[in-house]
Amino acid sequence: MKVILASNSPRRRQLLGKILPQFEVIPAVAEEQSAATEPRTYAEELAVHKAKEVFSSHPDALVIGCDTVVDMGGSILGKPHDKAHAAEMLRMLSGKTHAVHTGVCMVWQKGEIRFCETTLVTFRRLDEQDISRYVESGSPMDKAGAYGIQDCDFATKWQGSYDNVVGFPTEEVRRQLQNIYKG
Repeated sequence: MKVILASNSPRRRQLLGKILPQFEVIPAVAEEQSAATEPRTYAEELAVHKAKEVFSSHPDALVIGCDTVVDMGGSILGKPHDKAHAAEMLRMLSGKTHAVHTGVCMVWQKGEIRFCETTLVTFRRLDEQDISRYVESGSPMDKAGAYGIQDCDFATKWQGSYDNVVGFPTEEVRRQLQNIYKG
C-alpha cells in the first residue's frame, strides 16, 4: 500500500524516512482551522483535516496527517505571525515547562487511526540576547511555539518523545504502521 505524508515539513519528511524507506509527500493545502480550544484536540483535529483532504484525492493510499502545537498552560502556541510574536512566545516559554502535542491521523480504505502524542519540555531562562539572536535567524517562523528543539539550546530536559517535539512521533507512528500492516 502506497503511503503519503500530507505535510510539506522537511522535518516530518526526514523523521518518517527513519521508519519508512518509501513514501510520497503531498501536502494538504486547505487553510488550517479548528474550533477546538483544548490543545490536544486542536492538534488532532488539524491532523484529521490534513489526512482526509489528501486521502480524498488518493483513496488507494495510506495517508498520514500531522499537526504540532505548543501548549503553555492551556494556551495554544502555533506558528508565529511575525518576529515580534515569535519573541513574545519565547518569553512565555522561558524558564518554564510546556507541553508539545502532535496530533496524527492515519487514514486508508479500511480504517482510520487518530492519536495525539505529548512531550513535556523545560526551557532554561532565556535572556533578550538569546531571544533576539534566535528570532533574527529566521528559524522560529515556521515552527509551533516559535522554536525547533533541534536547532536551539533552550531545552534543558524533556519527558517523552524527542521526535514528537520536532513534529513527528516516530515511535508511535511505527507501532501503528506495524499494526496496520499486520491486519
